[in-house]
Amino acid sequence: MIPRRYAPLLFALMLSGVMTLLVSGLSTGRAIGLAPDFAQFWLGAWLASWGIAFPLVLVITPLTRRLVEKLVRA
Repeated sequence: MIPRRYAPLLFALMLSGVMTLLVSGLSTGRAIGLAPDFAQFWLGAWLASWGIAFPLVLVITPLTRRLVEKLVRA
């Protein structure tokens, strides 16, 4: 098992991975359709977007939590 102190990193890794997988698949499909090399294009788009999304999730998550706390009643 993974130690609890790594939970935020694991959460960010999993969230960014799943979201970029879905969004890049949809975007790739809309751009090229179900071409014979669709999977190759999708994988390239997914890896590139995940490489950007993971560090952004780590930075944006605390900012978003603070904003939500300001917008929600106690």
